[in-house]
Amino acid sequence: MKYRVLVEQDEDGVFVAEAPSLPGCVSQGATRAHALQNIQEAIHAYLESLEAHDEPIPPSIFEEVVEVAM
Repeated sequence: MKYRVLVEQDEDGVFVAEAPSLPGCVSQGATRAHALQNIQEAIHAYLESLEAHDEPIPPSIFEEVVEVAM
């Protein structure tokens, strides 16, 4: 499954990753790569919890990213 993840660097230099379609699913890391690894683990745990509590699992996303040169 695929979920949109937003990654931003905070004022202390820590990278914060959030999965907007999974409320409260946030993680962080010292590097962007570490934050992405941590949010992947957090998403997995989040989905396992939803499943264990018979809650609906949000659908996977289908999107494309288009890069435009300026």
